[in-house]
Amino acid sequence: MNWLKSFFKPFLLLALLISASAHAATEGQEYMRLSPPQPTDVGPRKVEVLEVFSYACPHCAHLAPLIEPWARKLPPQVVFKRIPVSFGRDQWATMARTYYTLEALHLTDKLHVKIFQAIHEQRVDLFSQDTLFSWMEKQGVDRKKFISVFNSFAVQSAVERGDQRAMALGIDSVPTIFVDGRFMTSPSMAGGNEAVIPVLDSLVRQAIKDKGL
Repeated sequence: MNWLKSFFKPFLLLALLISASAHAATEGQEYMRLSPPQPTDVGPRKVEVLEVFSYACPHCAHLAPLIEPWARKLPPQVVFKRIPVSFGRDQWATMARTYYTLEALHLTDKLHVKIFQAIHEQRVDLFSQDTLFSWMEKQGVDRKKFISVFNSFAVQSAVERGDQRAMALGIDSVPTIFVDGRFMTSPSMAGGNEAVIPVLDSLVRQAIKDKGL
């Protein structure tokens, strides 16, 4: 029996270390619980992580390089989604339409972070539609197809629905992230961009546990 204890001891120690290092988010400080919970766009056997953002927001630009790789590693029962909010501002609405156009053309993975970089690091005026369309063309995007989708009723409707949902969630600043329609957090609540990632890990674990997934 002693050899069995010796064999399993390293694994038990590793499990204890993992358990000890797992961050337990503090309610009321690092996140808030929504009351009542808000509906999600995923089924009952899924957990939704929803980031409300804008390409125009510098804080969203700073978070993007961290949250994007994190989202790609989420378990299969977790669905990561985004809402580009406009807050009624023309420039932000242009950027919201840009996001939904990328989604429709399946270009989000390729260009999402690049748009943040273009606006906030390279100072490209993507709020100007002419500049935006020319920039997209330089990225290898069919200009006419992009413009057609950008100006479509479907994209405009998506912007309006996104703004309506953001309003229902009580959004007044971005980036803000919701988990399962029940928990809300942000870098400002968590203590910074790096600090919000373990908070999200904690909330996702809790949502998965609560749903028995």
